Amino acid sequence: MKLRLTYLVLWVMCPLLGWAQINTDRVMMIGRNALYFEDYVLSIQYFNQVIGAKPYLADPYFFRGVAKINLDDFPGAESDCTEAIERNPFVVNAYQVRGLARIQQNKFDDAVKDYEKALELDPENITLWHNLALCRIRQDDYEGAKRDLDRLITIAPKYTKAYLMRGEVDLKQKDTLMAEKDFNRALEIDRYDPDIWSSRAMLHLMREKYKDAETDLDRAIHLSVRNPGLFINRALSRYHQNNLRGAMSDYDLALDMDPNNFIGHYNRGLLRAQVGDDNRAIEDFNFVVEMEPDNMMAIFNRALLLDQTGDLRGAIKDYTTVLEEYPNFLAGYQYRSAARKKLGDRRGAEADELVVLKAQLDIQNGVKKQQADNKEKTRKKSDKNMNNYRKIVVSDNDGMEEKYKNDYRGRVQDRNVTITPQPMFVLTYYEKRNEVRRQIYYYKYIDELNARHTYPENLLITNDEAALTEEQAKKHFASIDEQTSAIMAEPDNVHKRFARAIDFYLVQDLDNALVDLTEAIKEQPNFFLSYFNRAVVRYKQMEYQRVMQDYDKKTKEEAVRAMNVSDHELVKRDLDKVIELAPDFVFAYYNRGNVLAALKDYRAAIVDYDRALELDPNLAEAYYNRGLTHIFLGNNRQGVQDLSKAGELGLYSAYNIIKRFTERIE
Repeated sequence: MKLRLTYLVLWVMCPLLGWAQINTDRVMMIGRNALYFEDYVLSIQYFNQVIGAKPYLADPYFFRGVAKINLDDFPGAESDCTEAIERNPFVVNAYQVRGLARIQQNKFDDAVKDYEKALELDPENITLWHNLALCRIRQDDYEGAKRDLDRLITIAPKYTKAYLMRGEVDLKQKDTLMAEKDFNRALEIDRYDPDIWSSRAMLHLMREKYKDAETDLDRAIHLSVRNPGLFINRALSRYHQNNLRGAMSDYDLALDMDPNNFIGHYNRGLLRAQVGDDNRAIEDFNFVVEMEPDNMMAIFNRALLLDQTGDLRGAIKDYTTVLEEYPNFLAGYQYRSAARKKLGDRRGAEADELVVLKAQLDIQNGVKKQQADNKEKTRKKSDKNMNNYRKIVVSDNDGMEEKYKNDYRGRVQDRNVTITPQPMFVLTYYEKRNEVRRQIYYYKYIDELNARHTYPENLLITNDEAALTEEQAKKHFASIDEQTSAIMAEPDNVHKRFARAIDFYLVQDLDNALVDLTEAIKEQPNFFLSYFNRAVVRYKQMEYQRVMQDYDKKTKEEAVRAMNVSDHELVKRDLDKVIELAPDFVFAYYNRGNVLAALKDYRAAIVDYDRALELDPNLAEAYYNRGLTHIFLGNNRQGVQDLSKAGELGLYSAYNIIKRFTERIE
């Protein structure tokens, strides 16, 4: 990124600084801002500038490491955090992020050292204890993991994940009584966590309490309906109760959500074969073989089905494939012999029968041992014993690695994603692609501006913004230069000023975006789009400042003051002006509702969401946020109705919240 562009940014705000050097504090702030709003590629460019100017600082290396870990550049993140630690060995988060990067590279010993060092600096950090325990589990150090989890529970007695992990460790140590105690304690604290119900269900499966397992999985599915693994496990519990139709139904649901699920296709194929649905069973095994061409059990099961449906040549081909891999598999010779007889290949059939006869004589004479019959109804996926070809497949692991793979906590600027409102709308050029829900937000005046090509690109109304690619970032830095020249030539052209404000906004330079929007309002006080975007910029600034103060270890009171009432009033005042100038602009009512909800003025927020829905009855985000607002007021029934409508209109995350509050409706 060219230094002249950085000089331009600084010139707009600080014309007296001169051209000698970049303002690293300001560039650092913009980079952190971009990082928080998930513009990782853009943030790295800012941090690169700071490192180039002041390579002795620890922070730009650390935050560049955070950006890289979010881009799955784990070696790069580890290297940057090491650079940060060399410059300042007392930053807890640098060890934490380096530990995360090392976990992703399976460097568990090194990750443990990072977490132990970080805990010396911050001994009551829940995140660090959490990740340290998971590292020890991955090292099979179960006693060490339990010691860490005991300490974590002492520090945070209501932290359910600690009980859940300790229960999983109990299971690995075959202590089912302690596991049940830990799972039950976790449920006492939080009955709305599907992972806890799922873990206790696995305990019931181990104890062969299949009805209890099904009941717990029913609850887990009620709370997390889009998790295919839960349906796979419930199918297993139903299979053990001889409810084959119910099990197949669960496999159907799991495969709707995860069409490439190996266990779902294999087991459904077995069950379809058992109930005589041979052709569809063949389809399942075809899919498995396509996924894993060397899966001999799937090939053999397909051979049996082809044999049964009259495709003898196809069956013989599959039998032969299996026997070439497993020449001592007697059942294969028996079935191939029968198929060859049906085709009239007497010589081939007799050759297969001779192999079987010789093997049986060897067993009788003690030359070979007959394999003992395993009475289990299931087999591990890694089991290669061909005699188990008819058995239902279960995962090789206990599901713990999969369950916790996203539980390594430590995204330094993570936002609370439990139950949060849908974000504000903004005017910009880019939005994320959503193949499931594709809604175009329309306003006539904006469409007219686009038709006249007023701006370099078409304006979009969205609340699902896309991060810039590297090429897009370069383009908008260049556009800032172009718009600056245009503003100097036409200082009264509000559209040039507004266009540059969007450029600054897109490269996460919110301060300069705010300056341009304020100037645009001075030049043309009736241009309502400037007020609209200025409200969003101010709101984002408050959000960022609050999180950064919390991250920088300021007190909670200071963090709360970062989003004080007067700041919200400035945002609200801008939206009031938008509504005055464009009373049919639905997105202004929606955004103002969000501001009022943040101020805990819930009833006023509902009035704004009501008005937004009068103007656009299909605005799913307004239903969603109005539903949450009703719930905050204790009106669960009305809240669930609104959330249901939001889900119907495509915001499927609403259903997870509905599950949590359905039981609370009187």
